[in-house]
Amino acid sequence: MKRWPWLALAAAAIAAVAVAPGRIESSRNPVLPGRAIAVSEEARRLHASLVIADLHCDMLLWGRDPLRRSSRGHVDVPRLAEGNAALEVFTAVTRSPRGLNYESNDARAFDMLVPLGILGRWPPRAWTSPRERALYQAERLRDAAARSNGALSFIASRGELDAFLERRRANPRAVGGLLGIEGMHAAESGLADAVRLFDAGYRVMGLAHFFDNPWAGSAHGVEKYGLTDAGRELVRRLEERRVLVDLAHSSPRTIRDVLAMAKRPVVVSHTGVRGTCPGTRNLDDEELAGVAATGGVVGIGFWDTAVCEPSARGIARAIRYAVDRVGAAHVALGSDFDGAVETPFDATGLAQITQALVDAKLDPDEIRLVMGGNVVRLLRETLPER
Repeated sequence: MKRWPWLALAAAAIAAVAVAPGRIESSRNPVLPGRAIAVSEEARRLHASLVIADLHCDMLLWGRDPLRRSSRGHVDVPRLAEGNAALEVFTAVTRSPRGLNYESNDARAFDMLVPLGILGRWPPRAWTSPRERALYQAERLRDAAARSNGALSFIASRGELDAFLERRRANPRAVGGLLGIEGMHAAESGLADAVRLFDAGYRVMGLAHFFDNPWAGSAHGVEKYGLTDAGRELVRRLEERRVLVDLAHSSPRTIRDVLAMAKRPVVVSHTGVRGTCPGTRNLDDEELAGVAATGGVVGIGFWDTAVCEPSARGIARAIRYAVDRVGAAHVALGSDFDGAVETPFDATGLAQITQALVDAKLDPDEIRLVMGGNVVRLLRETLPER
C-alpha cells in the first residue's frame, strides 16, 4: 500500500512531461481571432500560381512532428501545403534568457530553454548547450524529410533547390525546408562550431538574437555594440561558405558594420519597418536601402511589434512601404510563425496576404516577387552548388 503515493507522484510527473510542452506552446503561439479577410476568386487563382517562400519560422523549437497536422501553433507540413507555401526556413532558437523583452536582455539570465528541453524530451546533450540544441533541431528537420515520402525535402544546396522545384511542378503540395539559426552564440566554442553548423545544413545564420554575444551586439542587448573583431572574421568566413548572413535582431551598429563589409547579399529574415511601425528592431529607411544595395531581401513579419496591426492588411501596408522605398525585388515574407508570437492566421492563411497585396495595388509581377520569387532568386545566387 505504501507504494501508491509514489506511483501517483510518478504518474503525475509523467503526465506533466507529456502535457506541459503542448500547453506552453498553445499559450505562446496563438492565432488571433477575428482577423481573417475574405479572399476573392481572382486572388485565389493568383495565389495558386505563386511559388511562395517564408524566411523564418521556429517550429523546430516545439515538440510537434513537422509531418502531422496540429491544432496548435502555426506551421507544419500539411498546413504549409494547404497555404501553397513551397519553401520554409526552419530556424533554430538556442537560448532564451528569463524575462525576455525587446529593450534589454542579459545573456547571463537563467535560460528558459533548459526546462523546455527537459519537458520536451530533448536528448540530454541539448539541455544546456546552444550548439547541441542547433544540431538537434537540424536532425529533427532531416529526420522529418526522410520520413515524409517526398512531402518535405531538406535543402542545403542550389542543386537540391532546383531538383525540389522541378519535383514540385508535378506535386504542388510538396514543401522544401532550409535551416536558419537565430544567433551565432550557438557557435559557442568559436569558428570551428560555425563550421559544424554549416556542415549540419544551416544556410541562413543570424548573428545575434535577444542578447549581445561574442560576435555581435543585439538590438535587445545590454550594450548593443556592433561587430567584434571575432564577428568580422565570422562574417568573412560565412560569406566564403556561401551562407546568408541574417541581420534580424541585430543592433543598429551591427547592421552598419555588416553592410559596410558585406561582399555578398544579406537578409533580414523577419522584421518590420519603422515607416509603418516604430519599434526597437524594425528597420529605418537607410537600413532598408543598405540591405537592398547588397542585393539582399527584407522579410516582413506578421506579429504586432513588426507591423503594429497584426492582420493581412497590416502586413501588406509594411510590404507596400518597403516596396516603395527599395523596390519589389528586395522584399519578402518573414512570418516568425511559431516564434512565441500572435499572428492573424497560421500557414493555411497565406492567401490573405495575396489578397491584401492586390488591395494595396501591387501588380501581379510585384506580388510574385514578394511572395517568394525574391527568395528563390537569392537562394539560387547564394547557396553552395552542392
